[in-house]
Amino acid sequence: MQTTFYEKNLIINNRELKYKGIFRVDDLFHTINQALKEKQYQKSEKKTEEIVGEAGKKTYIELRPYKSKTNYVVLEIKIKITLDNVTETVEEVQGIKKKFQNGDVTIVFDSWVMTDYENRWTMKPVVYFLKSIINKYLYTFPLEAGFPGELAGDTAHIYARIQKLLQSYKYESGKVVKEADIVKEMEKEIVEME
Repeated sequence: MQTTFYEKNLIINNRELKYKGIFRVDDLFHTINQALKEKQYQKSEKKTEEIVGEAGKKTYIELRPYKSKTNYVVLEIKIKITLDNVTETVEEVQGIKKKFQNGDVTIVFDSWVMTDYENRWTMKPVVYFLKSIINKYLYTFPLEAGFPGELAGDTAHIYARIQKLLQSYKYESGKVVKEADIVKEMEKEIVEME
């Protein structure tokens, strides 16, 4: 992605996915990369930090995948991944011992539609101003109208893929909470509140 000044239109703000338990880091990043590839995003890594402490590793990774729709419109998703208190553990799954990581996973999504109509060679300042006013308040041109929906759908797809992967680890380890147990717990809480 070229470094120009874009007008940013925030579509998704701080959509958070939290998970605590066992997982595999390589599976997590493979799933993210596959979901981005399916939606035709170019991968871009902004920042990576790793701190090793007594409680475990803390890793922070910020990804900024983007998809160029036209010469003047780019869809960008900011994915902030925080892996906290990560330790190595071995779990037995269906009689086979497997290596997992155990810790807290927090993934935050922000999504923008970025436009650069100012640098368009056909745009004179007056035309740019009128187009932005019309586009914002009166009429959204059909080409531009679909971009926020597409971006929201792409972000939801990536979110769902990650969530499905993380939930699958609960089933693998046998630590899944059954619906009947949740209903009993909620009934106890309601009785205690009365």
